[in-house]
Parts: sequence; C-alpha cells; structure tokens
Amino acid sequence: MILITLTLGLLTVWLMYVVFTWNYDHWRKRRVPGPKPRLLVGNYPNMFTMKRHAIYDIDDIYRQYKHKYDAVGIFGSRAPQLLVVNPELARRVFVSNFKNFHDNELAKNIDEKTDYIFANNPFSLAGEKWKSRRADVTPGLTMGRIKTVYPVTNKVCQSLSEWVEKQIRLGSTGGVNAKHMSLCFTSEMVTDCVLGLSAESFSDKPTPIMSHIKDLFNQPWTFVLFFVLTSTFPSLSHLIKLRFVPPKVEKFFIDLMGSAVEARRSQLANGKQFERSDFLDYILQLGEKRSLDNRQLLAYSMTFLLDGFETTATVLAHLLLNLGRNGDAQERLREEISGHLQDGVIAFDRLNDLPYLDACVQETIRLFPPAFMSNKLCTESIEIPNKDGPSFVVEKGTTVVVPHYCFMVDEEFFPDPQSFLPDRFMEPDAAKTFRERGVFMGFGDGPRVCIGMRFATVQIKAAIVELISKFNVKINAKTRKDNKYDPVQIITSLHGGIWLDLEKL
Repeated sequence: MILITLTLGLLTVWLMYVVFTWNYDHWRKRRVPGPKPRLLVGNYPNMFTMKRHAIYDIDDIYRQYKHKYDAVGIFGSRAPQLLVVNPELARRVFVSNFKNFHDNELAKNIDEKTDYIFANNPFSLAGEKWKSRRADVTPGLTMGRIKTVYPVTNKVCQSLSEWVEKQIRLGSTGGVNAKHMSLCFTSEMVTDCVLGLSAESFSDKPTPIMSHIKDLFNQPWTFVLFFVLTSTFPSLSHLIKLRFVPPKVEKFFIDLMGSAVEARRSQLANGKQFERSDFLDYILQLGEKRSLDNRQLLAYSMTFLLDGFETTATVLAHLLLNLGRNGDAQERLREEISGHLQDGVIAFDRLNDLPYLDACVQETIRLFPPAFMSNKLCTESIEIPNKDGPSFVVEKGTTVVVPHYCFMVDEEFFPDPQSFLPDRFMEPDAAKTFRERGVFMGFGDGPRVCIGMRFATVQIKAAIVELISKFNVKINAKTRKDNKYDPVQIITSLHGGIWLDLEKL
C-alpha cells in the first residue's frame, strides 16, 4: 500500500512537472536565444513573492543580452513572450512595422460582456474597432478644445493651492501624500472638463465621485492574480476575462453620465448656450451623430476619464518628488515660472514658453514612466534579423514585450540614469530625438501614441506652475531616498509612497 501511494505521488509530481514545462522548448524550436526559464515562474522569479517589481527581472535579462541580440525569448511562467532588447527594434514595433504589431496584448483579455466600458477604450480595442474609435475620440482632444477648458484648469489650480494652504495650517508632521493630492487635482480637472461636474475632490469628507475613482484604481491584486493565473495557464486567457471597471463603479458613472447629459440637454432646450465647448459637448455631438445611448456615451467619456485620472496624477506626484529632492532644480524652475506669470496666473499660450518645466516633465517620465513596458500582440507574422543570432519569424499571436524602463535607465543612452537631470531634455527637440532612437517612449509612439498626451501635459504643467510659484517643496522623512518601484502597483509608484513637506513662500 505504501509503495502504491509513493508511486502515485511520484507519478503525480512527474505529471505536474511535464504540464508546467511542456512548452519550455518553444523558443529553442524557433532558434530564438534567451535565458532558461524556471519551474512555475518562468523568467519572472519574483512573480509569486512580489519581493521586487517585475521590471527589475526584465532589466536583468535586458542587460545580459542587449549587446548580443535584438530580441530574446522569455516566459511569463509558462506563457512564451518575445522580449525586445534593442531600441531600434522597439521603434520598428511601434512605427515602421506597426501593421505587424497593431494591437495591445490586453485586447485578448477583455470583452464587452465582462467589461463593456474598458473593452471600448481605445487602449483595449483591436483592429478596425480601434481605428474607428480613435478617429472618433481624437477630435475631442485637440489643442483648441484643451484651450477652451483652460479656465477650468485655473479654477482647479486655485482650489489646489487653497487645499495645500489648509494642510500647512493643520501642521501635520507626517507630510502631505503627493499621490493623493495629485489624484484630487486630476479627478477634479477631468470630471469638470468631461462631465461638467465637480468631484469635490478637495473636500474634507469622502465624496461619491472620489470614492468610486479610488475603487476603480485601488485594485492592484486583482490584476496581479489575473496575470499570474493566465501566465501559468495560458489557455485560461480564453476562459477568464479581466474586469477593469467594477460593476458598482460602472453603474455609478452610468448614472452620473445620465445626469450630466440630461442637465446639458435641458440647458440647451431652454435656450441657454453652455459657455464652453468642452469634452461633454463633443461627446453629445458624437452621440447625436452615432445615436448612442447613455452606456455608449459613458464608454466614450471613460476614455477621457480613465486616461486622465491615474497616469497624469502619477507623473505629477513623481515630478514633485524630483523637485523636492533637487532644490537647485526647483529654484531654477521657480525663476523661469516667475517671468511668465500675470497676476499670479499663467496664460495657456505661455505654458509652451517654459522649456525647463517641459524638461522636468520629460525627465520625470523617464525616471518614473507610468507604463514601464508595453505588451504588444503580433497581428501579422514577420521575419526579423537578430544581430549576432539567426533571423527568425515572429508568429501571429505572439506577445512582444517592449521594456521602456530598461532603455530609459540605460547609462549608454542616459548617463547617471538614476539621477534627475532635466538638462538632458533642454536641447531643441531632445524628447523627439530620443523617441526616434527608440530609447524614450513615455507616452508610447507611432499610431497608438497616447491620445491624451497633450491634455495630460497641460494639466501637469499648470499644477506645477501653481505649486512651485507659491510653495517650497521638501521631502518628508517618510519618503525613501532611492527610486525603487512598488512591486504590486500596475502603474509605476515609488515604494512606500511620496510624502512632502510644503511651505508657503
């Protein structure tokens, strides 16, 4: 009996080993070099322990192979992935060979039945649906429309200053949570610009809009568990679909959208012309043209909302971190800003006359890119050369990982890469030059470059002008001194949070 039990146990272990390693020869068969995967975790040794961020595992592989090959084969647990280690190839994936890598991998993990709202976001859409939706949304984010809603920006900046002054009066020794402050700012901005409503973000009490925004983005373990499961059992990706927008959040915003639409239509019916041509105005025009119901209108609106909340707040918070750590840079920026203020406010057209501010934004995105890597899906097979190795075919359906972080902290491209040095971007068109080399893709590149890039940049710059012109930013002792990322967060975040001490000038 003991022998039978032992035999069955060994057989079970052997079968499990076979199941978990059966496709580990995937890349060898295709003559693609790469590191040997480990049982269960593949080439992500911290997948289950979460002791450090996954991008650091990728960076180790990148540094091992970057001088030998253009791309190497790796595994996310059992799921094969092609890791790009040459920025020139990365540029090809996004631009010149775009038709071969048209879609984001996330598209295969989202469907309308599970998550109607996020499934209709341009980031998640694939093929012709993406092309059509992007064509619909892009005109709503022109510089002309962004300029039209700029008075909202000034109003929210004033609210931000008043909130900071209140925190200073309260005299908390624990510092101000930069991410919370930044999210309050972006939530108020985006909600007003998109829905024409106030989120009451700077209120002392929890508000419905802010509570649901936090529910939307405060679910990192949901995504971690999903990606661990689908990496370990790739076939599950066809059965389990990811829900980014929780049901109660979707219902809340559908109702909110209905109220906003009804209020705007009522206003127009009474002969009152709204004083600005904002994003909601554009969405309503689009709705009339496309005969969209409230749920469909919300799907369009959430494109603006989702793209404007978290990622913009992340860049703003980390820019304040960098300025707080670098007093000389902060003072230099303050001097640049002071020469362009009129009655304490900066005009929309003057935001582009602040080259050092722009350099600070770009350098922050380099150090703390909201999207540290992109997972693209090969949509049409293509043969690519591989430097010292043989050329090979990237097959349709292959996941291609482009590790932006690795390029942006590589000392060969950016000397002293962990230091905040805005002068890297002070040369004319520096960001464009770095992007064309494939080493700087803070907002992506090519036809799928972030459509909210300009709106996000205006928000960030306006908030920084407001804060730096009125307050001195210092780092609270609770904030870590290095740039280590939080291993759990999907959006790049400094581990332990960013805590600031703010002083009125």
